[in-house]
Amino acid sequence: MDKFIPLSVPNFKGNELNYVADAVKAEWVSTGGAYIDRYEREIAHYLNIETAVACQSGTAGLHLALILAGVKADDEVIVPTLTFIAAVNPVTYLQAHPIFMDCDDSLCMDMDKLSEFCQKECDFKDHKLINKSTGRHIKAIVVVHVFGNMADMPAVMDVAEQYNLKVIEDATEALGSYYTDGPYQGKYAGTIADIGAYSFNGNKIITSGGGGMLVSSDLNILKQAKYLSTQAKDDPANFTHGDVGYNYRMTNLQAALGVAQLEQLEHFITIKKENYFHYRNEINYGFQGLRLLDFRENVRPNYWFYSLYIEDTDKYSRDQIIERLKNENIQTRPLWGLIHEQKPYLQAQSYKIEKAFHYYNRIVNIPCSSNLSTDDVFKVIEAIKFI
Repeated sequence: MDKFIPLSVPNFKGNELNYVADAVKAEWVSTGGAYIDRYEREIAHYLNIETAVACQSGTAGLHLALILAGVKADDEVIVPTLTFIAAVNPVTYLQAHPIFMDCDDSLCMDMDKLSEFCQKECDFKDHKLINKSTGRHIKAIVVVHVFGNMADMPAVMDVAEQYNLKVIEDATEALGSYYTDGPYQGKYAGTIADIGAYSFNGNKIITSGGGGMLVSSDLNILKQAKYLSTQAKDDPANFTHGDVGYNYRMTNLQAALGVAQLEQLEHFITIKKENYFHYRNEINYGFQGLRLLDFRENVRPNYWFYSLYIEDTDKYSRDQIIERLKNENIQTRPLWGLIHEQKPYLQAQSYKIEKAFHYYNRIVNIPCSSNLSTDDVFKVIEAIKFI
């Protein structure tokens, strides 16, 4: 059988083994240790911010972010329907209610529909945005930077300022992406809104096996995030706790792996960019009815995932492409099932979901690992050519 080409796997060619072994030798393997502090410092330095707080996962980070944004039971939070469900579930953890928004052609949240919803479907009184249909207070927006692209942050921040909403950036897929011009020129994904969250799951551009990171320009928010993530200890020696806390701190072993990965991040982005343009040049100019989706022009993306878009649905189908490549030992995947159609959220409010359906039926994610060779890229292209 031909060599298996996975969709997205880790690349361990740096100091990973050295740093993890060092953490083991030091016998600091749990939620304390020098590598956790180092990872926080070095992520903050990379992102040009003051500090960061390491946590157990991107999902845990989003949960903490919503708590720190003031979201409580019976509040509402505007979320995208085209995303991984982990961006939405933490809203429900807090017994709050998601409102699902459509995507635009970047696959990120449609900011025109967001603005329209706030203007037409809500009342703004006493500095609160009230949903006319439910009478509930809309407290926040979770905006996701999908596949390493960046959402239209100037637009979402304008809406948030107009309606007194907190914004949480789910940058779990976009570490390293930043704006190259505009009002947020030089700003990295995750560092623009009130709170940003990153993920280091095994399929992300860098990984610590699991783990996540929270960032904010408000140092009080980060102080509280660290407090809540370590079981809200007021007096650790005497086990005194001032709040309901969580076991959400990253382990030192994870951080050791993450530090080694972070050292290679820009190199990984370079490789992923080169492979993206190999795919794009061959597919966009050599295939009728298929193309690779672009990233925003004013963004330096991290090129995390590559999205093969089907223009001609008479000639190609999503499932046909996935099955064809599977038979060639090439792993692909469709977009996530739209969240407003998932069983837990069938009764939730959604607003004019249109493009998300369009892209759901027309996108296939193709292999994009940072250790993908040029030969592997062209093997994928050849497999697509003979569909």
